[in-house]
Amino acid sequence: MARVRMTGKERREQLLDIGRALFAEKGFEATSIEEIAHRAGVSKPVVYEHFGGKEGLYAVVVDREMRNLLDRIVSALTGGHPRQLLEQAATALLDYIEDCSDGFRILVRDSPVASASGTFSSLLNDIASQVEHILGVQFDARGYEPKLAALYSQALVGMVALTGQWWLEVRKPKKDEVAAHLVNLAWKGLSHLEHKPQLRTRR
Repeated sequence: MARVRMTGKERREQLLDIGRALFAEKGFEATSIEEIAHRAGVSKPVVYEHFGGKEGLYAVVVDREMRNLLDRIVSALTGGHPRQLLEQAATALLDYIEDCSDGFRILVRDSPVASASGTFSSLLNDIASQVEHILGVQFDARGYEPKLAALYSQALVGMVALTGQWWLEVRKPKKDEVAAHLVNLAWKGLSHLEHKPQLRTRR
């Protein structure tokens, strides 16, 4: 296979694209430097030169996907009303899953790279902290305990993310319908919150 002459930047982007596709298809462990190099039409040392190894390439792929998803969700949160914000957050996540299925598959697998931002759960925590700030303001305005915003933001983000993982594979019902049902469950629950909920099954 003839090597295509590329600039260093072009070659780096090509290797990232190939790595992203292979990590999504096979997972980190089953993807080899040999296969990445073969698909790119280069020798293994070229991959090492750019990323220092498979872990380095994977870390950049994960970091890019996480920034992409977080940016999409944060920029989507423009509505003033809490229900609008719920709709925007749910739709932004489902849009990302639809547009970037490979990226989402990589994010929801356990990350073998020990980095502060290398796992899906840490990404969800970043998103939850954005939601927590918004919920805290709303809780305060409505006479609820603002400290509980952290708990509710984790619950909401977890619900949407887990549903997103399920929808990634089944793709039914349609995206907007899934978002509408998520918002229905979350909003109907939030709009009828008890100030001091108690378990009824515990005597």
